[in-house]
Order: sequence, then structure tokens, then C-alpha cells
Amino acid sequence: MEDVVRAPYALLRTALAGVLLTGAAVVSAGCAAQEKPTLVVLGPWTDGEEKPFEATLAKIGERTGRHYAYEGTRSLRETLVAQLRTDAPPDVAILNGTGELAEYALDGDAQPLPPEVEAEAIGPWAPRIAVPDIDGDVAVRAYWVPVRVDLKSIVWSKAGEEDADDEEAVWCLGMASGATSGWPGTDWIEDLLLQRHGYETYERWATGKQPWDEGPVKQAWQEWAAVLATDDRSNALDSLTTDFESLGSNRYGLLNGKDCTREHQGSFIRRHYGLDVTPAPTSGFVAGLPADQNVFEVSGDMAAVFKPSDAAWELLLELTSPRAQADWVAAAAPAERPNFPSGAAGITGATGTSAATGPSAAVLRMFNGADQICFDASDAMPSTLRGAFQRAVLEFLEKPQDAAALDDLLGQLEAERMLQRRAGAFVLDDLCEKPSGGAPSG
Repeated sequence: MEDVVRAPYALLRTALAGVLLTGAAVVSAGCAAQEKPTLVVLGPWTDGEEKPFEATLAKIGERTGRHYAYEGTRSLRETLVAQLRTDAPPDVAILNGTGELAEYALDGDAQPLPPEVEAEAIGPWAPRIAVPDIDGDVAVRAYWVPVRVDLKSIVWSKAGEEDADDEEAVWCLGMASGATSGWPGTDWIEDLLLQRHGYETYERWATGKQPWDEGPVKQAWQEWAAVLATDDRSNALDSLTTDFESLGSNRYGLLNGKDCTREHQGSFIRRHYGLDVTPAPTSGFVAGLPADQNVFEVSGDMAAVFKPSDAAWELLLELTSPRAQADWVAAAAPAERPNFPSGAAGITGATGTSAATGPSAAVLRMFNGADQICFDASDAMPSTLRGAFQRAVLEFLEKPQDAAALDDLLGQLEAERMLQRRAGAFVLDDLCEKPSGGAPSG
């Protein structure tokens, strides 16, 4: 009888437990449904440089109610390729090579911008490209937007050294940069060609229409060899193992060492210097360069969507908005404030004038006064040619005065250019433009 009496209570307890578990599951599912997934952003900033960007993402998250996780690496290409191979790409990737981005677009990995985002694809950082679909129909679309930019074609000098004779000047030279070692040297070649032969020749070369082993391109290499000849030969050799910005012991900026007086580097390097280091156009520091070209290289960090969603497109719109740009500037130290493609309301004061001072103001003046700005040539090339160019610089610096060795290197680069042309890998055409409506601000 006791067992008979207890049975209904046991059944009741079991039933109540089931109801409670079911209710808990429903509540849990409801909470999960309300939570927005985290968006992963892959980018190039590390070692503390990423902190202002992460602060900007946090501000954006306050407005959108979304969560963003930033992953920074100096080996962007290798990381992204590995993620794509395992079918685990980031939602958004920020890269500095338009040639590489074009490859991802052609492969169907980077997604075309929707109409509401396409207006933020500002040239020369984000040209439209022709991409065929699976049926062979070609559409000309934009696939990425610039989120920050830098001015190149600049030489930095310490106060009192700006007017030093070429024989007295010593060039800073550091090529080491991990997987992309050699790029400071490609910057030299690009800039010398641009300044000597103008933006039209530069654009033909960068887009695969100009040979490497003769004419203007070969002359640019020879001119760099002449610049290097003014220094001790050991400077070129030492550059192979010298970091492009680090002096070691947590010290940065090659001009902060005691071994050199001039540095050919982009505007980002100002973060390591004070008001006693000033930038000026390259043409004023290399003998014989025409002073009337008034053209500058530019580089950039461009954002593309690899996992399309409303949240990813929303993030691109936020990152290119004056509000987010102002957040980014506010989070950065004065010398680290980012530059943006066409000026930004968030960077200016109530009067509409830039708050930039010192080296930053000098960069703004050069940008605003430029007749043409041209996107970094090697960054616009197919990635295999870009890599070959960087490696060739390293080989060249082993014996920069050896004409036969240079001919061999340029022959190899010309063969790679022809290979990429036959493969249809050159898809970018327009790399140079008149600055439109403003300057990088910061």
C-alpha cells in the first residue's frame, strides 16, 4: 500500500522536474536568440598599435549593440590564406595590398560591396575591378573600403640636418619586417621611378604594362644604387638584418639611433618621433630629381568582407564614418593618430580646420598640395610578383653596385611579370588620382 501511495507523488515530482527543465531550456534559448554573434576582424596592428582601433570597435559596439573581436598579426597573408583553406575566414579582414584583395575578389572570397557601402570605396585606395561570375558575365564592382591611409614619398630628417650635403648625409636603412622583409626597398624603387618619370609611367609599370629589365624601371634601380654608393657598403648589407623601425630594447625609429641622418619612410613613422623630426618630399633629397612633379605615393589599410552579413556591412559603414574616425583619433596619442582618405569631420575642430601640428601638419600640407597621389605600386601588384619584388630587393642589397647581378634580378622579375600577364592576374588599372576634397587627417 505504501508503494501504491508513493507512486503518484513520484510521478508528480518527475512531471514537475520535466516542466522546470523545459522552461529553463525555453528561457535559455530565448536569451541565446537575443544575443548577437561576435564579429571577427583580422588586421595588421599589433604590439600596442592595435589598442586605439580596439577602442574604436568598442565605441562602435556601444552604438550597434554588437560584439567585435580583433585579431592582429604581422603575417596577414599567411594567416588569412590558412583561415580560408580551413573554411574559417574572419567576418572582416583589413589588408594593405589591393593586388592581394583583387585576388580574393576573383576567387570569390572577398565579397562585392552593396550599394549602400560602395560610396565609401574612395580612389586610389579602392578602385572598381571587373570580376566574372560563374556564367562568365563580367561585373565591375568595388570590393573593399579604405579605413586608414598614409602618405609616402617622404624623407624624414632631424632638426638641423635637413640641408646637409649629400656627402654628409647618412641614409637610415632597415629591410627586416618578418614575412614581408624588403618592402622599405620596394618603396625606394617605386618612389624614384615616380619622381623621375611621372605618374603615367609609374601606373603602367604597376599594372603590368611596363617591362622591368629596361627603360625607366631599370633606371630606378640604378639610381637607388647611386644613392647607396654615397654610404659605406656595410650599410646596405647591415640593412638586411636591421628592423625597419625597431632599435631594440623597446626603442623605435631609426633616426633615434646614432647611425643615420635621413630616413625614407611613410607618414606612419611619425609615431616614433617628436617635433624635432620633420618630413619633406623625396625630390628635395636625391640629386637630379625634378622638383616640379609634385606627386606622392600613398598606402592604405582596406577592409573587405569575407563572411557577408548585415552586421559585417554595418561595420564597414561605421569604420568609414566621421564618428568612428573621431573615436579612433581620440583613442590615439597625437603622433599615432590615423590618417583618413578624404578628410573627416571628426578630426577637425569646431572651425573646420585640422588640429594637426608639427610633422602631422607637414604631412597634411604635402597631401593637400599634391597634383597626383598614386597607390603603392608593389601593394597593387599580384601577390607573387609583390613577393618576388621584395626578395629581389634583399638580393640586390648584397651587392648593389654589381651591374650583372642587377640584370639577372630584373630578368627574373620581368619573367614573373609576363607570367602574371598571361595568367590575367593584373586586374587593377587606375592607381593615380588627384586628391579629392581633402587630405589624410590626423
